[in-house]
Amino acid sequence: MMNIGWQTVNASQIGKIKFGTDGWRGIIADDFTFANVRRVTRAIASYLETAYTKSRPVLVAYDTRFLAEKFARTAAEVLAELGWSVKITDRDCPTPVIAYNARYLNSAGALMFTASHNPAPYCGIKYIPDYAGPATPEITDTIVANIFGVEDTPPKFIRNDRISTFNPQPEYLKFIYSLIDIEKIRHARLRVKYDALYSTSRGYLDTVLRYCGCELETFHAYRDVLFGGGMPEPQGKQLTQLVAAVQADAADLGLATDGDSDRFGIVDELGNILTPNAVLLLLARHLIENKGKTGAIVRTVATTRLLDNFAVKYRLPLYETPVGFKYIGEKMRETTVLIGGEESGGLSVIGHIPEKDGILANMLVAEAIAYAGKPLSQLVAEAIADADGPLYNHRIDLHLSDAHKAAIIDSFTQNPPRAIAGIAVKEVSRKDGVKLYLAEGSWILLRPSGTEPLMRVYMETNSLDKQDRIVMEMERAIGQIGI
Repeated sequence: MMNIGWQTVNASQIGKIKFGTDGWRGIIADDFTFANVRRVTRAIASYLETAYTKSRPVLVAYDTRFLAEKFARTAAEVLAELGWSVKITDRDCPTPVIAYNARYLNSAGALMFTASHNPAPYCGIKYIPDYAGPATPEITDTIVANIFGVEDTPPKFIRNDRISTFNPQPEYLKFIYSLIDIEKIRHARLRVKYDALYSTSRGYLDTVLRYCGCELETFHAYRDVLFGGGMPEPQGKQLTQLVAAVQADAADLGLATDGDSDRFGIVDELGNILTPNAVLLLLARHLIENKGKTGAIVRTVATTRLLDNFAVKYRLPLYETPVGFKYIGEKMRETTVLIGGEESGGLSVIGHIPEKDGILANMLVAEAIAYAGKPLSQLVAEAIADADGPLYNHRIDLHLSDAHKAAIIDSFTQNPPRAIAGIAVKEVSRKDGVKLYLAEGSWILLRPSGTEPLMRVYMETNSLDKQDRIVMEMERAIGQIGI
């Protein structure tokens, strides 16, 4: 949502509002309250006054979380009182869908109420400008500065004449159909299992799959504000039922999305949950080899360097960005990008909006299978081999205080280790957190999460034994750093 690092903004006036890599997220009824929603909405409106005329509407959308539609309505009423015309979605909506409509409708941008893959007690809000991608730092810095001194009181007059509802689905689906080879997918007659995970992608991804002739079985395609007692994150144990269904019926693939449908989850025909890194490699190769596309490859500092090997092999530009899709989106607005992605499950491709889209990502995997006429597991293995893999990726999540996280980053910045697991550290990068490049090609990234109270430690190596040794040494080194 508003990628500017963890920051408490005037706590005496506005409670615990914090901003991270994808906006403000908080716990409902604790810091994410109606009063704070009004404050943040007024701060966004102050920015809008400097960037747009009021002849352009402001869009408002929300995901499936508890009270999300009420928070969205509150924001709409604040904007209407301030003189803006507001179009609010007629049901919960995927982030990429409202982002596309922000551009299509020539709007003044959109407010999206979502906490993405976070647990049920969380909600959040992000501002999406009219270019249909995440707000860049100069925009979010302005919004944060505007929060100081804004009111939290309800509007004095409810201007319903300035608020209307709209259906964002038709134009988005028309756009998605223009990006995929519908007839190729229809001819393949794929057997697909789809777990909506109670998310906004229900009614979208399943609609596209059926339109493309897939034989489909769906799970959890209804709203549950508690997400079935789990998390709306298409990974690991959240996909147990999807994996079992794929295996039981010998389906071609299983698909899922996160809560606001900007991240993908994919299961191959054997029941293996694919890593986002593997999917990025698969789709980069598919776009180049099968669809004849070209352009830059863009990845974050935490994403596999096997993409770099593809860039060399196919003589494509390669750009590394800090974590946060806003940086990938910004590059997409600057140059022709074949594929941009991150290890957390977000990607976009050439011809699409500069925003991650789990619906399109899932359909591109189905398209890749249709083109090749091979099992998904085989396609992934071929893509990894073509990129001179495999490499092994791992991430440790450490629950630490802000002070402890800061001490760790400071320690590794000021006194980086000369070696890790007996391997020399040849280079240290501070593009985002601290990234250690080891002499034989492995790397380690320490980075405080921008949306959760975590210190994340990412790594990529060429053997599982080496990975285990690096994990042990990093945990030991971090454990020795005090506050």
